[in-house]
Amino acid sequence: MSAKDDENDGPATEREVIQGEIDSMAEETPAGEQPVKPVGAHRAPDDEDVTPVTGEKSGLGAELAALRSELDERTHDLQRVTAEYANYRKRVDRDRGAAAEQTTGAVLTALLPVLDDIDRAREHGDLVGPFASVAEQLTAATGKLGLVAFGEKGDPFDPNRHEAVAHQTSADVTEPTCVEVMRRGYTLGERLLRPAMVAVADPE
Repeated sequence: MSAKDDENDGPATEREVIQGEIDSMAEETPAGEQPVKPVGAHRAPDDEDVTPVTGEKSGLGAELAALRSELDERTHDLQRVTAEYANYRKRVDRDRGAAAEQTTGAVLTALLPVLDDIDRAREHGDLVGPFASVAEQLTAATGKLGLVAFGEKGDPFDPNRHEAVAHQTSADVTEPTCVEVMRRGYTLGERLLRPAMVAVADPE
């Protein structure tokens, strides 16, 4: 055997030994089982081992935020509707009150000439008997509706409430004063139904 053959036989023998060990390990491993991996070897995690905890928490948080946003929106809508309804009720009540006062004022204004006749009859002493009883009942009824008479002799002259039909001067007054009342005025609440017709005396 030549030196060249000895060099080839050496390496060939070692390969055969290694191949034989590999074949022996393959024969010892039962079919269907995986070869035992060395201790400490890293094993890639399977898909089944991964639990999407972070994903679930993120989904619940987003759903909770959406529910809170919807609740806030519905709450704001309810508050807005409640405020609008309250304003509507106030406006309706105000309009109803104004309409009622206007209707009452129209009826009372139509009765003012009758009240003027009663005043003239009282001044002349003609308010007696059954007529006096009817006059008192009418006066009481109009008073319950809010009608208030004004205009008396000696009242300070107020151009917003008095209608001056005569002027004179007098040393007995220090300011424009009603010295004679030809026709009384009437108010309904804060509303002036009719000014009083008076004669005014100015200071000299």
